[in-house]
Amino acid sequence: MEAAVAAAGRPRLPGERERAFLVGVEFRSRPHSRAEKGTDSAEDLAGKAARITPQAAQAKSASRTLHLDAEDHAVPFNAEESLAELRELTTSAGAEVVGEILQRRDRPDPATLIGRGKVEEVAAAAKMADAGVLIFDHELSSSQLRNLEREFHCRVVDRTQLILDIFARHARTSEGQLQVELAQLEYMLPRLAGRGVEMSQLGGGIGTRGPGETQLETDRRKIHRRIKHVKEQIEDVRRIRSQQRQRRESIPVPVVALVGYTNAGKSTLFNALTRAGVLESSRMFATLDPTLRSVTLPSRREILLSDTVGFIRNLPTTLVSAFRATLEEVQRAAILLQVTDATSATAAEQMAQVESVLRELEAFDKPQIHVLNKIDLFNEPTRLTLKDTNESVHISAASGLRLENLLSAIDAHLSHDPIVRARLRVPQSEGKALAQIQARSVVISREYGENEAVEFEVDAPESLLRQLKEFVIAAPPRRKLARTKKSPNADSL
Repeated sequence: MEAAVAAAGRPRLPGERERAFLVGVEFRSRPHSRAEKGTDSAEDLAGKAARITPQAAQAKSASRTLHLDAEDHAVPFNAEESLAELRELTTSAGAEVVGEILQRRDRPDPATLIGRGKVEEVAAAAKMADAGVLIFDHELSSSQLRNLEREFHCRVVDRTQLILDIFARHARTSEGQLQVELAQLEYMLPRLAGRGVEMSQLGGGIGTRGPGETQLETDRRKIHRRIKHVKEQIEDVRRIRSQQRQRRESIPVPVVALVGYTNAGKSTLFNALTRAGVLESSRMFATLDPTLRSVTLPSRREILLSDTVGFIRNLPTTLVSAFRATLEEVQRAAILLQVTDATSATAAEQMAQVESVLRELEAFDKPQIHVLNKIDLFNEPTRLTLKDTNESVHISAASGLRLENLLSAIDAHLSHDPIVRARLRVPQSEGKALAQIQARSVVISREYGENEAVEFEVDAPESLLRQLKEFVIAAPPRRKLARTKKSPNADSL
């Protein structure tokens, strides 16, 4: 975040992290706990299964999310979980958390969100902590921002603005920077009103009235003009990306997209499967720009794996809109790998938030594999209880545990270019054909016959057999790759 003067008036020293004070708010007028929604929290699950370890209780919580009912998608984070997430976001923005307050009230105060008494309490606590910025775990209106800044005598930032700041910090490519700028402009536009007398160029006394334009109107016009220009540039990016996609699609290689909550380990998994070396970070939203790399499956089929931006609860609408060009890779994907931190106590809520964004992108109905990541943090007995199903795979991207199971699951779900078992007879003089068979098929048997010919039995993609049709001597019906049997005890993990 930009440099700021602390509440006590002391400027920050060079290299010193900004000091942030967090304010969480929970309104009792709506359900705020999983108990009210009729679902179990990780703590409830641990209590019901006292005979297993806490790690196993967490694993159970992660695994049961595969069976969320429709009403579970509305389950919110409780206030403590939400404030903990705000703490992580603040750290990702490069600030130091020096204090926090959580308030529960019946309804929001229209002027300050938290009410006059709490404003005075927060102001005193923030001054004692020498905080330079106050961050609210809630979206603030322009009047609330103005009133709070007047009371606190320092900058006030809401949750949406914090996320936008992190995106601006992590955007590396020109495309990512354009998308972040568009989201920031659209966030800023309705919040220009009432920023004080400095926003007006018109006087209020005799001789000052006349033709003119307020600074507010000038700023709005400038922002509208800039928004139009940025949207045109992003449209150019979308057109170029569409052309690149059309060229890719002319060579039938399916795209498999990684999606999931921020900091679930998508980039670590991407690197583990592709050796691409993209940035891995425990900070939220470390990945903004999409990356595509090829991966060879056990069947020897090729796929393109796409790493995408992480999702988060209440993802600002402006961000979803601005990053639509990037998220088109999700819409076009043949399979979605929904990556979840299996150790998180809020795994169920995180998956519900991801599915909510996928619905908004009209991509929820695509084939999905739930990838429950970070199982290396469980002890060995717990890991042995984790059973994969047709829809879920347990892995550790960081340590490489069970990655072969994930590749096999992708193979099993992939309907593109199906695998066929066939027999081929290829003269040894056909070096190119022999090399293709070796590189792009699974050889079941190989026999050297007369006339310097080699007879193969292979599991090969249909596209390869079409290329080698002159050598095919038998092609039985298509063979479906075996999928992992669903465990009858999957719900009890």
